[in-house]
Formats: sequence, C-alpha cells, structure tokens
Amino acid sequence: MRKRDVLEIPTDQQPVRENGARASERDAKTRPRSGPSPGTKRSIAVLFAFVLFHQADQSLVGPLVTPIMETFHVNEAQMGAALTGSIIVGAVFYPIWGYLFDRFARAKLLALASLIWGATTSLTALAPTFPAFATTRAGTGIDDSSYPGMYSLIADYVGPSGRGRIYGVISVAQPIGYLLAIVLAIGLRGLIGWRNTYLLTGSLGVVVAFLIFRFVVEAPRGGTEPELADLDALPVRYEFNLQAASELLKRPTLLLLLGQGFFGAFPWQVIIYWFFRYLEKDRGYTSGQVLTTMGAAIIALSAGYLLGGRLGDVAFARTRRGRVFIAILGVSVGMLVLAGALNLPRQSYWLFFAMLMTAALFSPFTTPNIISTVYDVSPPEVRSTALAMLSLVENCGSALAPLVAGIIAVQASLREAILVTTAGGWAMCALMLLGVALVVPKDMDRLRALMRTRAEAELSAAGG
Repeated sequence: MRKRDVLEIPTDQQPVRENGARASERDAKTRPRSGPSPGTKRSIAVLFAFVLFHQADQSLVGPLVTPIMETFHVNEAQMGAALTGSIIVGAVFYPIWGYLFDRFARAKLLALASLIWGATTSLTALAPTFPAFATTRAGTGIDDSSYPGMYSLIADYVGPSGRGRIYGVISVAQPIGYLLAIVLAIGLRGLIGWRNTYLLTGSLGVVVAFLIFRFVVEAPRGGTEPELADLDALPVRYEFNLQAASELLKRPTLLLLLGQGFFGAFPWQVIIYWFFRYLEKDRGYTSGQVLTTMGAAIIALSAGYLLGGRLGDVAFARTRRGRVFIAILGVSVGMLVLAGALNLPRQSYWLFFAMLMTAALFSPFTTPNIISTVYDVSPPEVRSTALAMLSLVENCGSALAPLVAGIIAVQASLREAILVTTAGGWAMCALMLLGVALVVPKDMDRLRALMRTRAEAELSAAGG
C-alpha cells in the first residue's frame, strides 16, 4: 500500500447502531460516501446543542455566585470549596467515562450523561442548605467529564482528514455557551432568581438527553479508518482493551500531548478567573467596557476554533505534521500578542482591544488539532480513554492555575500574574508541540500499520 493511500481519508459513512440487534443490510454497509449522511449531520447538530447548553449550565455559577452566597450566608472560601468539589469529581470520572465509552454504545452513554446533568443541576437548585448545595454541585462534575466519548463518536462519523473542521465546529459551542450563561444570568437572576434559572438549565439537560437518545446514531469503532474502506461491513466490534490502553503511555506523541495539556490549561483558567478583574482594576474599565470587550473576545474565539480546525485539515492534507504546525502557530501568536497587549499603557484602549482580539483568534487553534492528533495515533477501541487521560491532566492544571496566579498577584500584581502564567504556559505548550511534530509521523505509522493488519486479517477471514 502506498503512503498516499493511508492519508486520503475525507469520506464519511452511514453510522450503524451498536445495540446488539441485527442492523439492516443497507445500514451495515461501511463503504465510503461522498459526504456526511443525513444521520451524521443530524447527530452532529444534536451534539453541538449538547455542548452549547451544557457549557451554559457549567458557566452560570460565575455570574450567579453572589446571590447564591447571599442565600446561604457563606464567604468566598466556603464557596470556593464547593466549586472545587465539582472539579475533583470530574477528575475522578474521566477514566471511568473513558472506559465506559470504549466498552459500550457511546450515543446512549452521552444521553445518560445529559440526563445526569439535568438531574444534578435541578437538585442544586432545590438544595435547602449549603452542605446540600455543595454536595449536589460536586455531583455536576460527573457529566462534565463525558466529552471524550462525544469526540470519539465523531471520529467514527468523519475520517481523519476531515476531523479538525468538525471538532472546530463543536468547539465553537463552548464560548457561545459561556456567552449564553452571561445573558441568562443577567436577564433572569433578578426576574426569577438563581434557583429557577438553574431549574431551567437543568430541564434543558433532560430535553437534550431525549434528543441524543432519539437522534444521535452509533457508529462502528474504526469505521472511518482508510484501511477498512474496502470492507463491506465491519465483522469485529472493537471494544476497550487493557493492553491497548496501557500501550498509549508508550507513544511519545501522547506523552508530549499530556504535558502540553497540563501547561495549556494555565492560560485559559487564569483568563477565565482573573481577566474580568484585571480589566476593571488594572485598566480601569467600566462594566460596559468589560462586557463589550469580553463579548468581542468570545466572538473572536469562536472564529478561531472554526479557522483553526479548517487550517489544520488543509495542512494535514499536505503533511502529517500539518495539524501540529497549526497548533504551534496558534499558541505562539496568542502568547506573543497577549504579552504585548498586557504591556500597553491604559491609554491605548483601541490598540489593546485589537491585540486582545488577535490573541483570542489564534489561541484556540490548538483545540481541534490536538483532539484530532490524539485520534491520529490512538487505536479506535481506546480513543475515549486516550482523550480522557489528556482531559484528566488538563483538569489538574485547571485546578492549580488560579491559585498560582493568585499567589503571584499578591506578591507582584495581577497584570504580572496573568503575564507569567499565560506566557509561561503557552511557551511550554509550544516547546512540547515542537516535540510532537518530531515524533507524530512515527506514531501515526504505527496506527496505520495496525489498521492494515486488522483489515488484511478480516479480508482473509471473509475470503476463507
């Protein structure tokens, strides 16, 4: 097989359900199609809605934190402990979800995760005491760690050369969801209160669970791999394998991606937790200026996810290192431009705004390309586990970042805290991504060789 044969992968397929029942002969076919099937498009649309509303629900706690604290008469330390609980629970559940998604039907598990989101958020709204609130809030971390299964399922809707574009589209739902949370909080907390606002988003979780259960179709693991394109059907269902999972830690690409995931979490978490305060206190912005600036940044972030995913696919068609190069470009430009913006005087309002928008456009280039790269080197049966490992490491960085920035801010200033953590974190990311660029072709060759071996064995078995 020529090298080119293992790189041409943009075709899609009709997903088939893995519910144990015999699928129809037409649905069991896995021959390449010229474009996404109607079932695939509908599934991706529903998964976009899942991420959008789930992110809105997750982000509500920030703008609603004041009325919640007033209700329970607690201080910042107590409230911070309650919020940390969900992060810890999410970290614990990453490997659990990873195993479950690699072992069982992912679409049904995603419906379950959405139902858990609806239940835990609704219970949070009904909590009569602060200990009950802290407990139910911690429970929201269960569904927060379910995203690896969604990305794994999408990988079996779309072949390797087209995944970046789809992951970029899905990623757009995250900043839009954050913006939706701000709108909901501002518009509803004074009108219906924080409890009813949470009941609203909790009910959305139940509705989305039904939509996922009804409309999101399962796909055979590995069905979009190019080596399996000549098979009329996949006679083998690839499921979680402990040996394959342990082999992930022997792949240099994944080890380097784990490292960049830890450091890459620092800039994002510091910006989320401290940038609003920086604009208000250090740059003297009014509330209206803060809202306008951050709203524009969210729009730029959304465009960055789309552009980064598209550019990654284009670069990947030219070289197998293409996606990594686009990620390096994004993180490097984002780091340098944001550092420059932070060093501007307060009077340079419009220049600061322009540089902040540029950083917001380039910095998300990493997300769709790193997810795609994880799946470019991971066997189909452990892809949820591979991304769960990365997400767990990112979760650790996320938990540590606000504390580190806070300590630096006390010793120096908030500007220096943001500058050190963002520039330092992204610099480490760039270095590790350079390492990925060196080793990723070899790890991709290993996966392609494994898939060729499987395809030949299945063709031989079918012919025998």
